[in-house]
Amino acid sequence: MTTSEDTARTEPSGLAAEREMLEGWLEYHRATLALKCRGLDDEQLRQAAVPPSDLSLLGLVRHMAEVERGWFRRTLAGEEVAPLYYTEEDRDGEFHLTADDTWQEAYGTWQAEIEHARRLAAGHALDDAAARPYRAGRSCNLRWIYTHMIEEYARHNGHADLLRERIDGSTGY
Repeated sequence: MTTSEDTARTEPSGLAAEREMLEGWLEYHRATLALKCRGLDDEQLRQAAVPPSDLSLLGLVRHMAEVERGWFRRTLAGEEVAPLYYTEEDRDGEFHLTADDTWQEAYGTWQAEIEHARRLAAGHALDDAAARPYRAGRSCNLRWIYTHMIEEYARHNGHADLLRERIDGSTGY
């Protein structure tokens, strides 16, 4: 069974300053994905519960580890880091699970990428331009990255809602 002490969620204050608000909503959505996975075993987390999609909760966690790594390490900081789960031959590799893929590894990797992202972001102002452009050479700043990450988590948390309900009937969070 999955267990984590990192699943507590706190909605940011409606009166928070901009950075606190953006960081608060990002943390809220990170915690939401962890909550969607809480209490399930590896088999359940691997289940592609909404056919014909091969999307699973384990795949979503692996995907978000890649997303954290891509936006904060590659784009914001300009780090040269290899993908974790995908390859040029399999651009959706994080969703294509093997018998060796486990929750313990995926969760640990995801949390490590989140922690690295927090440290990198702490060293930048919201208006700081990212070290690298994204898609088609477009520039962005940390504010844009935070907003995009909130959107990315919110969208995938909607997917996680459907997956979790199909796996064991749980709704909410």
